[in-house]
Amino acid sequence: MKRLEAELARLTPAHFAMVMATGIVSLAAHLLRLPGLGRGLFDLNIVLYAALCVLTVLHAVRAPRAFFGDMVDHRHGPVYFTIVAATGVLGSQFALLSGGYRAAAVLWVVALVLWVLLTYVIFAGFTIAKTKPALEEGIGGGWLLAVVATQSIAVLAALLAPRAGATGRLALNFLALSMWLWAGMLYIWIMALIFYRTTFFAFTPADLAPPYWINMGAMAISTLAGTLLIHNAPQAPFLVSLLPFLKGFTVFYWATGTWWIPLLVVLAFWRYVWTRFPLKYDPLYWGAVFPLGMYAASTEEMIAAMQLDFLRPLPRVFLYVALAAWAAAFAGFLIHLGRRVRP
Repeated sequence: MKRLEAELARLTPAHFAMVMATGIVSLAAHLLRLPGLGRGLFDLNIVLYAALCVLTVLHAVRAPRAFFGDMVDHRHGPVYFTIVAATGVLGSQFALLSGGYRAAAVLWVVALVLWVLLTYVIFAGFTIAKTKPALEEGIGGGWLLAVVATQSIAVLAALLAPRAGATGRLALNFLALSMWLWAGMLYIWIMALIFYRTTFFAFTPADLAPPYWINMGAMAISTLAGTLLIHNAPQAPFLVSLLPFLKGFTVFYWATGTWWIPLLVVLAFWRYVWTRFPLKYDPLYWGAVFPLGMYAASTEEMIAAMQLDFLRPLPRVFLYVALAAWAAAFAGFLIHLGRRVRP
């Protein structure tokens, strides 16, 4: 029992990034016509999500002070948005891979409720906290999980909209549009601070945690949400009137995400090869797998939405890279888990 208590005390919502990564790699495989792989990862993701939900509830019940205290901590609070994003991504899997729109709708409601609660608890907590860390200590790539969580709700709302009635279709598309726009504004706010922190303060290999890949991943999921709104335009007159804006900003998001990729590769080389920073399993590494899979899926959807066939090779290349990264992270997880359960 004491060992279980100790393990629960170390549990972090960052583990839900495994669901995010597995889910988006599954969706990318499905979109790129690898249905068997997509379905297998979907089945695995259901198990992972259920297990993590049970463990998270146990953590909240048995260690409420630590669980809720971390929620309003500048360093750990944004990681809680991983739960929202994982719920949204799993809902998208149900919608696209199994036609389980009822399950997808339930997960969307859960994600939306969690998003409302976490958004206003976390950011209100940050605002009124009496003691706050310095900028270089308090902010990092993990803050952009708030953007990813918001866009995951927009994506799932856009997927559910065609199945709703006339009024529901308009409402879901409008909500998806609003969340898409709000997440874009949030990215600008947070990214300005992150860029300032990385370029004007001392930056060590230890500071370059895997969640910095979400710099790109947040733009990739924004691209995906934009393409779905473009697809849904015939269902909603207000989307038709905004089509040039939707297309322009979708390409803007995609181009911004693409810009980050070479820089992040260079920084990863600097961290692991040049400075020889030790590479060992950490749940945060799933935050680097997710952007790769999301870039593959979002680029594939953007090609279809805007007939950009000259980009056709990109999604498959990034799918294979994402699969390799997922396999490495999952192998590390199994080894780590084996060491934890060993007597």
